[in-house]
Amino acid sequence: MTLLHLSVGGLFERVAARTPAPGGGAVAALTAASAAALVAMAARFSDESAARAEELRAHLEPLADADAAAYTAVLAARRLPADDPTRARRVAEALAEATEVPRRVASAAAEVAALAAHLVETGNPNLVGDARVAQLLAEAAAKAATALVDINEGG
Repeated sequence: MTLLHLSVGGLFERVAARTPAPGGGAVAALTAASAAALVAMAARFSDESAARAEELRAHLEPLADADAAAYTAVLAARRLPADDPTRARRVAEALAEATEVPRRVASAAAEVAALAAHLVETGNPNLVGDARVAQLLAEAAAKAATALVDINEGG
């Protein structure tokens, strides 16, 4: 079952479990997707197009599961015996994917934040709070995902 198909409580239980994934990357992706949903709502109430926010949400949602899978692959590669001739290559490949997923989250989240900032300034005044929350969440998700990129690039 994908993370998106869990109840909110079920999602929190999965994240809180004593397992390495889903973790920070998945939460960053879901946070950015939530922000994109808020942007779409605020745009609709502002008589603006919600299309880009919806595209970003659709892009971000599966990245939560992709991040969990990528990190699980890193752990599996690191558990290979030290004398396995494929170990170094497999660790490197897994780390590359585990870096690419949060990089995509960071990029999309930054775009969500920009869309939200626009709505804070020009959108429906009754939705300024929602747009501002979307902006803050998207900015936080972008920073979190960027931190994971930095960590993964450090090996």
